[in-house]
Parts: sequence; C-alpha cells; structure tokens
Amino acid sequence: MSKVNKVVLAYSGGLDTSVILKWLQDEYQCEVVTFTADLGQGEELEPARAKAKAAGVKEIYIDDVREEFVRDFVFPMFRANTVYEGEYLLGTSIARPLIAKRLIEIARETNADAISHGATGKGNDQVRFELGAYALNPNIQIIAPWREWDLLSREKLMSYAEKHGIPVDMKHKQGGSPYSMDANLLHISYEGRHLENPAAEAEESMWRWSVSPEKAPDAAEYLDIEYVNGDPVSLNGQAMKAHELLAHLNTIGGKHGIGRLDLVENRYVGMKSRGCYETPGGTIMLKAHRAIESITLDREVAHLKDDLMPRYASMIYNGYWWSPERIALQTLIDHTQSTVNGWVRVKLYKGNVIVVGRDSKTNSLFDSTIATFEDDKGAYDQKDAGGFIKLNALRLRIAANLKNRQ
Repeated sequence: MSKVNKVVLAYSGGLDTSVILKWLQDEYQCEVVTFTADLGQGEELEPARAKAKAAGVKEIYIDDVREEFVRDFVFPMFRANTVYEGEYLLGTSIARPLIAKRLIEIARETNADAISHGATGKGNDQVRFELGAYALNPNIQIIAPWREWDLLSREKLMSYAEKHGIPVDMKHKQGGSPYSMDANLLHISYEGRHLENPAAEAEESMWRWSVSPEKAPDAAEYLDIEYVNGDPVSLNGQAMKAHELLAHLNTIGGKHGIGRLDLVENRYVGMKSRGCYETPGGTIMLKAHRAIESITLDREVAHLKDDLMPRYASMIYNGYWWSPERIALQTLIDHTQSTVNGWVRVKLYKGNVIVVGRDSKTNSLFDSTIATFEDDKGAYDQKDAGGFIKLNALRLRIAANLKNRQ
C-alpha cells in the first residue's frame, strides 16, 4: 500500500469505529474524514458528529440517504422478489453497496487516498464494502483494521479506548448489548453471544420492532397497497415517498408481530452463522408484490423470474450489486415490471400477512369468462385439452411401451 495521507472512514461513533478512528490517525499518520449514513436506523446521529469533532476530524459527513436507500436499492431488489436461502430478505446486504458508493464519492470530493471500514475478517460485510468500492474505483486503497491489528476482542478494544482517552458509552462499560446489531429502514439484525448457540431460543426481550404474535392485537388490520411499475407508491390511498411507505409498514407490521426470522445462514467466507432478523415492512411488501404479479405477469415470465431469483439473491448477499451480471439481470427484471400495476389488499393478523384481494384495471391477465367454473358460453373449448395432453404424454407412452416389451 502506498502512502495514505487521507482516508474516509465509515463511522458510527460506537466503540469499534471510535477506536478505528484513533488507530488510523496513529498507525497511518493520516487525516481521517468520517462518513455516517442515516439509513433510518432510528438512532440519534449528531453524537457521532460531536465525537468525530472531539477526535480532531475536520471533514465530517452525516448524510440522510433514506430515500435513496429504499428507492434505488430496496425497491429494485424487491421487484425480483428477492429472498436468500429461502428466508432472508437481505436487510444488511442491500445497505452495503450504498455505503460503498458514498465512501467512494466522498473520497473523490475530499481527495482522499483510501477508505476504511469496521467490518471484521470473519464476516460478509468486508466483502460487500470492498467489492463495491473496487467496482466503482478500481484504484482505491482500502484499510480494514480488523485484518491488521491485534485488538480482536471487546476487552482489548475497551483497554485501547481507555489508554487513548476515547469516550466510551456507559452501556459498553456495563457489558454492552448482548448482541451485535445492525439496523436500517428495511430491517434490524441480531447476532452473537446468546445467539451463538443455535439450539437456544432468542430471548423475547431482544426484539425491538415487533411484538410476539401471541401479544399481537386480536383484531386483524387491512391494508391496500398500490403498485406502479412494480413499486409500491401508496398505502390506503395515501401517496408516499419510498422511505415513508416502508417506515409506515414497519410500524404497522411490527404491531401485528410480522417479520421475525431466526436463521442459520451460509456466509460467503465459508462458515455457518446464526442470526435473528426483524423485517416487518419488507415481509408485507414481498407478499403484496407477488400478489400483484400473479395477475399481471405472463406465466413463463413469472417462472423465469423465479428461476433467476436465487442467483440474483446470491449476487446481493455476496457483494456483487455493482457487477455487470447484476446490472444485466436488473434490466431484465425491470422490463418485466412495466405491467405490474394495480392494488393489493392484505390482512395482518398474529404474525401473518394474508392476501385477500388484488386487481389491475390496465394490466390484469385474469379473464373470468375463461376461468369460471360456470357456463363459459364457449370461451374455452374443453375438447382442446385432450390433444394437448396426448402430445405431452407421447414421450412417456413411448418409454412405457419400451419398458413393457423388455
């Protein structure tokens, strides 16, 4: 690595990144620029500014990227009905390419030589940050302190902070959170400590966004969601910006105990990892999107999307958002969404999202005159099915005849 004069650090103001800031200043003898992203994590971000300023940082970026995050990252992902390994809605994964993008943009604006992040050498985030950064600036230098230093435990971080006069929140002094957590408008995740035993049930006190289904209201709640070109644009008749709509769905879904997940996933670096997730709004949106597609997409187009979705999900999970293959696949997916217009009605009850209605005035492929179980007045000739079945059975009949002769 060549001489680093200035580095842009993805900075939260927590214990890890506060230690990293000081470590970069001492180890690399360089100027540090901090970047804190407001992704809707629900935390006060101004303390990060105060901490960075106290540490001697002259260029401090705190950016509200909530609308960009949902509009340009979450919504495109959900147009593909994206789920990783059958369950995970990729709440952490989809935020990383946006953070990488802003790190590179700020590095360019401030003439920085490098970027830095607080992801560990065991996790997926190091891959996502760095693949994204290299895709956007192939010559950027990247400093990953967890792959360089020996501060590989919370105790060592605390000791370093005390030695260098780095303010530590009382919660860290008292043992900190029992979980490693990540939050944004799409989800909140929990990992570590108690959850490192995959046989142990998550404590009820862990969950922050949702009540348990047992404690959810006894009365169901109905929502009408309108879609235009595959994206939700209004809730119960009220037009909203992307991030506002998702925030509303989070609140409503959490009240009904929707979106909890306990998952053992396969990390990109090779290990299995147990995590718990809350994704109430995303769970509702995914169910509703599939419902509006069910009446507006051609059968084979819908099946093609389902075939491609696991690969698309792996691209996002593994950090390839900015890759040419993801962009090419997104072009195909977005092309299919031009007819995905209409509304969906869902019922929320005790942790369940139940589709109870859907319609599209302009793009519905549902034809009741053909699908009816009553007299269709000749709209569908049932005799046609005989030839169709005979032709599709031909290879099966040939194989059966051969087997019978042997």
